[in-house]
Amino acid sequence: MNPVAKYKKTAKASLLAQEQDELVRKHAPLVKRIAYHLMSRLPPTVQVDDLVQSGMIGLLEASRNYDAAQGASFETYAGIRIRGSMLDEIRKGDWAPRSLHRRIREIARVVAEIEHEQGRDARDSEIAARLGMDLNTYYQTVQDASTHKVFSFEELPSKEEALSEGLTARILEPQENVEKDLFRQALAQAIDGLPERERLVMSLYYKEELNLRETGEVLGVSESRVCQIHSQALIRLRARMSDWCV
Repeated sequence: MNPVAKYKKTAKASLLAQEQDELVRKHAPLVKRIAYHLMSRLPPTVQVDDLVQSGMIGLLEASRNYDAAQGASFETYAGIRIRGSMLDEIRKGDWAPRSLHRRIREIARVVAEIEHEQGRDARDSEIAARLGMDLNTYYQTVQDASTHKVFSFEELPSKEEALSEGLTARILEPQENVEKDLFRQALAQAIDGLPERERLVMSLYYKEELNLRETGEVLGVSESRVCQIHSQALIRLRARMSDWCV
């Protein structure tokens, strides 16, 4: 490479690095905003500093990989990458013991059995009795699940993550798109079929984006009771969606 070409290449790389640094500096506050937004819906075991640190990594990656030709603004693209990086950090922090995973699967199996036999929603007392637990032990198990990531339904991509896939991942085959649409339709129907209080908690938590404390205030119950209802709803959904979760 001749000296002129080498100089131009070095100058271009330096300019690109400066632009990337400027993007990171300008959008650093976005990392904290996203971190605190996620914190309102996470258990206290998650530390905001860990989210911010992982979010900054996502922001750095966004500054290096952003392509304006894709049509999204940098802030939109960076927000997706930041949130995705934080979710990866949360997933890595799942310290739920295997015994808890086994108990949740067992509860879901029992719920499916009772609802198949009775043709109605399984009652808490029935579930606990068939599991050989008293109600307090059953509720404690359900509440324990709320502090760990043990439900596959939480792995469904949000609208932002779905957009991220469209920007950074391969194009899905037609059959895969059809299957994803069918799954979402089945999940929506399963949520609509939940008992009223469980359906209301799901709506307030996921659609209205209230945190557990705020949801409890709306329902007039404690935050711990909301945790139980939320986890019970997810267990019931796992039971009713068992054909999709293999």
